[in-house]
Amino acid sequence: MFKKILIANRGEIACRVIKSARAMGISTVAVYSDADKDSLHVRMADEAVHIGAAPSSESYLIIDNILKAIKDTGAEAVHPGYGFLSENTKFAEALDKAGVAFIGPGPKAITAMGDKIESKKLANAANVSCVPGHPDAIKDVNEAVKVADQIGYPVMLKASAGGGGKGMRIAWNAEEAKDGFVRATNEAKSSFGDDRVFVEKFIEDPRHIEIQIIADKHGNTVYLGERECSIQRRHQKVIEEAPSPFLDEKTRKAMGEQAVALAAAVDYHSAGTVEFIVDKDKNFYFLEMNTRLQVEHPVTEYITGLDLVELMIRVADGEKLPFAQKDIKLNGWAMESRIYAEDPFRNFLPSIGRLVTYRPPVEEDDVRVDTGVYEGGEISMFYDPMIAKLITYGPDRISATKRMQRALDEFLIRGVQHNIPFLNALMTHPRFVEGRLTTNFIAEEYPEGFDPGDADPKDPKMFAAVAAVMHAAYQARAAQISGQQAAHTRKVSQDWVVVFGEGQYNVTIGSADGSAVDLNVDGDEFTVKTDWQLGDELFRADINGETVCFQVARSTVAYIVSQGGSRADAWVLSPHVAELNALMPVKEPPDTSKLLLSPMPGLLVSVAVEEGQEVKAGEELCVVEAMKMENVLRAERDCVVAAVKAEAGANLAVDQVILEFE
Repeated sequence: MFKKILIANRGEIACRVIKSARAMGISTVAVYSDADKDSLHVRMADEAVHIGAAPSSESYLIIDNILKAIKDTGAEAVHPGYGFLSENTKFAEALDKAGVAFIGPGPKAITAMGDKIESKKLANAANVSCVPGHPDAIKDVNEAVKVADQIGYPVMLKASAGGGGKGMRIAWNAEEAKDGFVRATNEAKSSFGDDRVFVEKFIEDPRHIEIQIIADKHGNTVYLGERECSIQRRHQKVIEEAPSPFLDEKTRKAMGEQAVALAAAVDYHSAGTVEFIVDKDKNFYFLEMNTRLQVEHPVTEYITGLDLVELMIRVADGEKLPFAQKDIKLNGWAMESRIYAEDPFRNFLPSIGRLVTYRPPVEEDDVRVDTGVYEGGEISMFYDPMIAKLITYGPDRISATKRMQRALDEFLIRGVQHNIPFLNALMTHPRFVEGRLTTNFIAEEYPEGFDPGDADPKDPKMFAAVAAVMHAAYQARAAQISGQQAAHTRKVSQDWVVVFGEGQYNVTIGSADGSAVDLNVDGDEFTVKTDWQLGDELFRADINGETVCFQVARSTVAYIVSQGGSRADAWVLSPHVAELNALMPVKEPPDTSKLLLSPMPGLLVSVAVEEGQEVKAGEELCVVEAMKMENVLRAERDCVVAAVKAEAGANLAVDQVILEFE
């Protein structure tokens, strides 16, 4: 077995590989860029080597830098993680030439399957069901439109070397095909160093279901069930689960056998994933094969009891698989939520900065957290904005979902915006609960994005009860401050009005017996049993027999109460003050209608207009790149540009003025 391996990656996947290697008694080498010098994976590894500047194109994608790190540390093998060089044939060949084991498939399989265009040709030859499309890379915008017209709209323009949702665009007409080709090409070049793009038919209302395989170097290939990955936003997976709530055993077997046949066709070894699009009638079509570990691999590990990273390392060392297909049993249900540094209330714009507070839920048999960050660390603008992956397990889908809901409520993050409210809202969405999923789920259910109204408390009286219990505790402490005259005689009122949103709730606090408090909220009785203490940011309680967890904070005169994807900024007032508060005028927000503000921190790639230019609604104004994704900002109405406040190449802060209009 290898004595030392180098992980040619960063973040949570580097940490994940280090954990398995450590359990196997293998020492590890981390590599890092300027931006990652204080990262968690650097801290966890036995050794760490600096490989370049912050941009991945100047560090993690430089093969020579990785090879030098291998030579300097004496690493015998390399695990590439996912992304970066994980599907780079030249990298695998360079390692082979240097006599270093690649913990992944051979160059032949990477070339054949890592290239989306070639993989479809091979899949057809192996009698794997494929999506209709054009077999070759598109040369230019005109050819993109011509091919799309021939296939028939809608079509998908996709980077040949792509992955992770980058370099992908859906086009419903010729104009969108032109724009999609340009964006997909730019993103592909930026993320993968390969700007080839192809076109295929876009299957409407599809499910995205993938088959996990593992193969050794002795001709043994096994499929490990499927993962449902249909909950996506901009082709980026958000929630994954295993097994799929849609497949039956017959379809699972057919998909698994086709995945194995495809792997055999390219002499595949190591872990890999064959992705399929599945329509409402359970017809499935080959989408692509990822010749690497997937982000969502933990859900497969939960239901099979296997460590995929360990298996990859053992296969790379020449060992045979210790099981056959008949030995694979799928037990229980697992679910994964990807927690990103992004603002769901501002169209999921990336958020960067310091993690002032980072406290994940306690890991247990049914809760797992894969992360590459820590409290006090930085979320950089140079890489994917993932903070962590939260994985939960249960005997069935309902229990796995409920465990996820509670774990999300217990996941405390401060300092950057994050998508936990959105994830929790998805978990309770009726359509998600019923398992009626497609890749269009988010676009259909949240067509205008995730609005603050979507986060309004579903049970506002319970939120009012929590705010009132907190306020009573603070008032009780204030009444007992030493040195105040007659402090011992001061009584805390029992009657309060809790105000948030458009509502106000009359609360009477009754008897308190130890940790239990009785309240009446607008006629409804609540018994709150909690050991919450002043300053605690998690309010764990039993409320009317239901175990709940709220995230809470005190902000001047308000109490911020969040749970289940909902949030209340509550004022707890005396009845008299509540009457006066109702008379207060509402402050109008500043008028920004004549300004184009940067919706995110990022790079201003281009400005398409100039001072004095008339623009029509829908016309491109500029392009801002953040986290390797290009975002086109367009005019919302007809207008005239009064001034250009930022030039292409500028690093923008959120809400920085780019253009002014007359």
